[in-house]
This record gives sequence, C-alpha cells and structure tokens, in this order.
Amino acid sequence: MRILITGATGLIGKAIVKECHKNNIDINFLTTSKNKIESTPNYKGFYWNPDQNEIDLNCFENVTAVINLAGATISKRWTASYKKVILSSRVNSLKTLHNALSKVDRSAIKSFVSASATGVYPNSLTNFYEEVTAFQVEGFLGDVVDAWEKEADTFTSFDFSVAKIRIGLVMSNKGGALPEMVKPIKLYVGAPFGSGKQWQSWIHISDLARLFLFAVTQELNGVFNAVASNPVTNEKLTHKVALTLHRKIILPKIPSSFLKLILGEMANLLLDSQRVGNKKILEEGFVFKYQNVGSALEPLYGKKFN
Repeated sequence: MRILITGATGLIGKAIVKECHKNNIDINFLTTSKNKIESTPNYKGFYWNPDQNEIDLNCFENVTAVINLAGATISKRWTASYKKVILSSRVNSLKTLHNALSKVDRSAIKSFVSASATGVYPNSLTNFYEEVTAFQVEGFLGDVVDAWEKEADTFTSFDFSVAKIRIGLVMSNKGGALPEMVKPIKLYVGAPFGSGKQWQSWIHISDLARLFLFAVTQELNGVFNAVASNPVTNEKLTHKVALTLHRKIILPKIPSSFLKLILGEMANLLLDSQRVGNKKILEEGFVFKYQNVGSALEPLYGKKFN
C-alpha cells in the first residue's frame, strides 16, 4: 500500500507518516519546497505549487489512497491579506489535486481523506454538535471550513471513497496550540482565557494519526469528527496542564477584551466554544487510546496525575 500525502511535513502529517511506516505503508508526499524533496523506497517527495495549479503527476505512481492536509496555519494574525491565504491555500490545494486526478489512471486509488476542522461549528456554550447536527455557518473560520469541505465534496465524482475529518484541538508537545499554552503555565503566568467556560474538543496526536489511517483503510465516506469522547472547558484544561507540570494558576482569567486587543479576530481561536461528539467514528469501529484529558497529557509531559 502507498499513500500520497499533502502536508506530510507538518505536525499532523509527520504523525501520520510515522503511523504509516509502523504499518509498513509507503508514502509519496507533495511539497511546495524543492529543498524538502527526498526519495527513499518508502518515502518519496514530489513538487507542487497549488497557487499555480502545478503538480508533478508522477506523485500518483503506485498510490492506493490520498490524504490531504494542505493549508496555511491559522495561528497567525488574521489580517485581510492573510485571511485570503488561509482560504486559498486550502481550496487551491484541493482544486489542484482534483485537476491532476482527472488526468491520471485512478483505478488503483480506493480512498481520499481530507482534513477539515471542528471550527465549522458555531460558537456555543450549550450546543452539542454531532456530524448530523443542523447549524448555520458563522464567522471567518466557519466560512473557511465550509468552503474547504465543499471543495473536498467535488472528489465524490471519482470512483473512490471520500471522507472529511473535522479535527479538534490537537494534543501534541511538538507543535500546535498545546505547547503555547504550556509555556506561560511553566512560568506561573498562565491563566484561562476569557470566561474559561468555552468548550474545547480535543484529540491526542497519536489517536488522530491512527484515525486518518483508519479512514483510509476502511474506505470511509462522509464527514467525521476527530475528537475524544470527553471535551473540557478551557478552565479545566488550563488547570489540568498546570497539575501535570506541578504548577499553580495564580493569575486571574485573561479578559476577552485584552485577547481581542492583542490578537484581533484571531482571538476567536481561544474564545470560541465547540462541544463536539465522536459517536459516528466510534460506530465505525475506531477505538481511541486517549479518552480523557488527563491520560492524554501524561505521556506528553511525563507527569503522573494524583
């Protein structure tokens, strides 16, 4: 088996590559940086430039599935110009892949799995969102994810399964949001954001990597929430991190107004609340290793909870 991965050198991509190699699955990967291209029997790189609709069609050689993770980081100030980059990087990547697949022999490809995000769900302290929940898309991030998923839906015209994985807060000590939360807590200057009551639906990085591979091998169709079974409030997560690090939270909550002043609209990443369920992926037979936030934090920072 050989999987083509876009975004293979990112946080999630690296974890998926590791999981694939553990299972003797070979990787082709696409990169916009020619300096990152390397070639070994089980890990081959190919150049592409989605903004210019450029792609090396050799990337599909012997490929039996595709995982799409491509997209510019959202953890950068949302200026008007960067908002366009966030959206175009996701949509153009899928457009380029779709155009390329229309030109090659696709008979060996059985599955296409694209990243998405729980940010598509509206901000709410009370709602509980399953994949079948009806909702009205709100805000910039919701619009981005909606456009991202609609572009992924165009792949249903091909003769392979198409799954969209809505990713929650990724628990990893190698990148993403968690290390940024850990830094101030280590220095005793950490505190919950805003009211602290906002829900954060999370997933351990190793579970996320296994879930993507599960979606590929089971040839899943449709949208799936990639979150553990027990979302937590921002306040609880902050205190759990502090407990792991043997630190105390001594500062008051950081006001929403201050976060918006410093971060602008990007503060919504810290303040918005999405309580999301995972029933659909569980019904498919996926088994999470990390179901509560304590067990997820323990292996990342090597501390035992009381």
